[in-house]
Amino acid sequence: MVKEPRPGRVKTRLGADIGMVAAAWWFRHQVARLSRNVRDPRWDMVLAVSPDVEGLASRVWPSDLPRVAQGRGDLGDRMGRMLRLPADRVCVIGADIPGIRRHHIARAFAALGDADAVLGPSEDGGYWLIGMKRGAARAGLFQGVRWSSAHALSDTVTSLRGQKVARVDILRDVDTVRDL
Repeated sequence: MVKEPRPGRVKTRLGADIGMVAAAWWFRHQVARLSRNVRDPRWDMVLAVSPDVEGLASRVWPSDLPRVAQGRGDLGDRMGRMLRLPADRVCVIGADIPGIRRHHIARAFAALGDADAVLGPSEDGGYWLIGMKRGAARAGLFQGVRWSSAHALSDTVTSLRGQKVARVDILRDVDTVRDL
């Protein structure tokens, strides 16, 4: 999931520390690095872009990667739509985690062999990945999740009640200059 890297519209907490232009520049190059680090013939990679119209037409993103619009709503609404894409298993990752590599994604897909959902926790109480088997993502899945907080992971686990949830590696996302 990516946002168009425009100053003041992406990585604003980081931008408060290093400037909005620098934060947008960092994010643009981070996404390029991420796409190189996680491409693998074992899975299809799709960019879920925001804002919808600009993101679909953007020349910033790699031209060979298919794109889908994230659509309206909060982060949970948008991730929920991506988790319902027509595939047997879907993993959604954040684009601001420099440490993601192919083996992390492979582990998450493998975990979905025995689980309905998989989460990749981040050090700040959120998560860098959520994956689900086809049919496991229901409408309203993320209701009550306090996004961008230390409670996002625990709230999401609560919203997954009744489903078998696996966890994979803990990675660090970049929200502030300290995270860099």
